[in-house]
Amino acid sequence: MTNNPTSKSQRAVPLRVMLLAFAVSGVLMAAKFLAYGFTGSTAILSDALESIINVVASGFALYSIYLSSRPPDSSHPYGHGKIEHFAVGFEGALILLAAAAILYKAIPAFFQEQPLGQLGVGILLVLGASGVNLVMGFYLVRTGRRTRSITLEADGKHLLTDVYTSFGVVGGLFLVRLTGWHVWDPLVACMVAGNIVITGWRLVGRSFGGLMDEADPELLIRIVDILNDWRQPDWVGIHRLRSRRYGEKVHVDFHLILPRHYGLQDAHVEAEKIEKLILDSLSEVVEVIVHVDPCEDPLCEFCRQDRCQDRNSVGTEADKPWRLEQLVAKREHRTQ
Repeated sequence: MTNNPTSKSQRAVPLRVMLLAFAVSGVLMAAKFLAYGFTGSTAILSDALESIINVVASGFALYSIYLSSRPPDSSHPYGHGKIEHFAVGFEGALILLAAAAILYKAIPAFFQEQPLGQLGVGILLVLGASGVNLVMGFYLVRTGRRTRSITLEADGKHLLTDVYTSFGVVGGLFLVRLTGWHVWDPLVACMVAGNIVITGWRLVGRSFGGLMDEADPELLIRIVDILNDWRQPDWVGIHRLRSRRYGEKVHVDFHLILPRHYGLQDAHVEAEKIEKLILDSLSEVVEVIVHVDPCEDPLCEFCRQDRCQDRNSVGTEADKPWRLEQLVAKREHRTQ
């Protein structure tokens, strides 16, 4: 059973927000390179280099959100949402590349001291860009969580990391002005590189997790809670509970164990009942597929039926709530 997809206007929200982020990233990149032109600071250059990554990543994220919003087709029956996981990994890889570029420029500066120019103007430009990035970053993260767009959320976190970077750069420039030690400039640049390496690595890891269909324990626990709250006496058990995320959309499947005297029509009704329950309870789930299995003798202890013509033992485990590890496990069935 499938759920109705989000409306066209709802799908357009991440696209509009990402378009705004792309435009803002371009303006801020220009401001930071202007600040570098005034100061000649290696730390500001490292911040400007990261801004190039912001613009490229925002452009790719914009395309990925556009592509993921397209409906499923014959070539992509599950939709195009997986591109968002790839976009997150791409952004993480670009951040790591930016860190390497920053180190390439910063390390020689330890041994080749360069005079710094108009630090006051440079600091003001960087602080102004940081303020815009701070607002934009929080807006992207909040909108990404509301619309369940991992691309928006990742880009927002990237911008917030850029804010921390800029504050570090400004702090380093203040130290240069106070102490007269130019070594603070490349030192801050190296610290910036180390900070963004952590962010980039996390984004790459999150991308791999999505592309490899890593389990989402939080979502599965919510499903288990729903099943426990609405559990019926005829639902003997559930196993092989799985979920798969495609961008903002989630597909769920599992095996439902029913009494073996059930007819095909009765089993179909129970399967549809439980599918509708999950779809109505979780808005991000767009498809639920239930495979029906007949009960076997060892399952009698989990059965809640008061009267059963096939029962061979007492349901000693029947009143215990289902647990996540119990529902995700694969149950082997005997061949008759």
